[in-house]
Amino acid sequence: MRRRCGGLVVAVLALGLIAGCGSGETGAARDAAAPAPAVGGAGQGTAGAPQRAEEPRSESESVSTDAVQQDRQLVRTAELEVVGEDVEGTTARVKDVVLGEGGFSGEESATRRSSRVVLMVPAARLDAVLAGIDAIEGADVTSRTIRTEDVTDEVVDVQARLESQRASVERVRALFERATTTSEITAIEGELTTRQAALESLQRRYDGLRDRVAMSTLTVEVRGESVVAVPERAGFFSALGDGWGAFLDVLRWLSVALGASLPFLVLLGVPAAVVLRVRRRRKTTGPIE
Repeated sequence: MRRRCGGLVVAVLALGLIAGCGSGETGAARDAAAPAPAVGGAGQGTAGAPQRAEEPRSESESVSTDAVQQDRQLVRTAELEVVGEDVEGTTARVKDVVLGEGGFSGEESATRRSSRVVLMVPAARLDAVLAGIDAIEGADVTSRTIRTEDVTDEVVDVQARLESQRASVERVRALFERATTTSEITAIEGELTTRQAALESLQRRYDGLRDRVAMSTLTVEVRGESVVAVPERAGFFSALGDGWGAFLDVLRWLSVALGASLPFLVLLGVPAAVVLRVRRRRKTTGPIE
């Protein structure tokens, strides 16, 4: 029993080394599988025979190469600035275009004069959505920015690590099922928990990359169209009319001010007039001896 227990513990500790060496072994195997370069002169093959000229690629090879190039994992994002007469109506029409192409609306903020909306669009329909927004009546696209990020290498790397981590978890799980003692179960269970957490983290990262590739982010800012009044050419009668209107406005404001202050003038003016009249009488009569 002790030998068996010791063997299982050693196997658990060796799993870490096996998982770490997996990527290196895979690369070595890939290098070993690659064809060795021909030995000989520039015009001779391996055995010294004349080397045949390189034949042109067949149609099937060209098609396969094009398919590999089209299978790139691209993350596309776009930003638009749109000027429209009706901010709310233009924003609604932009969202209708996105919904019609299978997308959906995300974050949105709006004021009287502008709005900002973040939309998620299927990557394959992004160009169609941009064309649909360009065709909206009463709206003018004043700015457009499109960014493309190639994440093919990252997706392939995460996918390979994900498959390797799954195999590692399965190996530890097989050891856990064969464990019989408490110490074995505790040691293997801790290792299994750690590897499952790493597996879930890789899975979330992989799913996030796939989502970014599948759905493009479109940010649209809509601003209200500012109407600037064009001044008319001024003339004598136009200036006279403007001056007369200003004079009437001044008279109107003066009459309003007088009407507002009249009650205070009456209340304060009567006592002031009485006081002034008494003082004048005293000055005219002079002091009494």
